[in-house]
Amino acid sequence: MKTPLAQFNMSELTDIVVGMGEPKYRAKQLMRHIVAFDGFDEYTDIPKSLIQKLKADYVSRAVTEKTRVTAGDGAIRYLFETTDGDLIESVFLPHDYGNCVCVSCQVGCGMGCVFCASGHYGLKRNLSAGEILSQVLYIARDKKNDGGINKIVMMGSGEPLANYDNTLKFIRLVNSADGPNIGMRSVSVSTCGLPDNIKRLAEDGITCTLSLSLHAATDEKRKQIMRIADKYSVHELIGAMREYFDKTGRRVVLEYILIGGFNDTRADVTALRDLLKGLCCHVNLIPLNKTDHCDLTPPGKKRAYEFCEQLKAVGVSASVRRSMGSDVAGACGQLKNRTVEQKNIDNL
Repeated sequence: MKTPLAQFNMSELTDIVVGMGEPKYRAKQLMRHIVAFDGFDEYTDIPKSLIQKLKADYVSRAVTEKTRVTAGDGAIRYLFETTDGDLIESVFLPHDYGNCVCVSCQVGCGMGCVFCASGHYGLKRNLSAGEILSQVLYIARDKKNDGGINKIVMMGSGEPLANYDNTLKFIRLVNSADGPNIGMRSVSVSTCGLPDNIKRLAEDGITCTLSLSLHAATDEKRKQIMRIADKYSVHELIGAMREYFDKTGRRVVLEYILIGGFNDTRADVTALRDLLKGLCCHVNLIPLNKTDHCDLTPPGKKRAYEFCEQLKAVGVSASVRRSMGSDVAGACGQLKNRTVEQKNIDNL
């Protein structure tokens, strides 16, 4: 598989063009085209001889759009195909304060959370930093006349910290002044809980918003819905989040999917209060988004807001997240799974 040009920073691009016998300034020209998500046929200021050399080992676009669905609230779920034929999803989320894109970092997911559609077929492979960035660049180009992209969340299919090196490079590429130049504070990384890599993130100088998919305040409950809980306790995870805050000064986020009758009780309020005591954090409550292969049920809207108020009453900062795209297979992995399953039916 050829390497996407979006994989490289300015220094690396300079080494590539100089190695091909070209002047250094060609790297800046290439970077402009990469950020614009141009195809090779749009590199009109680049010599054709150089383009031919580049085509031998690299691709100008790492993803192509296979289909999209648009929700009534303006959210758009894109199904992309990589150059080797894998399918991945990204989501455009318009907000009053700017546009956000949610990207995938793996083809599938190996974490096995019971409520998540993206891991239904397991993990196939990691996405490269260039493939992750290409999702952002494609949607930024597609939405150029609607304000482009101002914020990025790594909350699509896959576990970012299980694809650590590519996640790290993606964040640096998107943050680069030579590239999209999206600030660290406008990038969110969501993890189901790999404490060693949470600590590494801070040690490597990353100061983005870090979100932990907690979903239960006790090991007993967490083990029922998240396979990773068999390896790491909630206290290990919260300890790692404390270290991240101490080193970066950035308030951390606890994602908490509300499952009716399971983790939305008064006892859960107390357990969360005790677990999070002294941690500078915000709890993001997310009513369960029903998927095709999960029999768990969401709480009613009233119960979700009651739970939120109960958390606030005991001193826990919390809010109920606004759900977007729920009328078009809004949960991660649903559009891909339905596309794959329909293809399998058509091939019978």
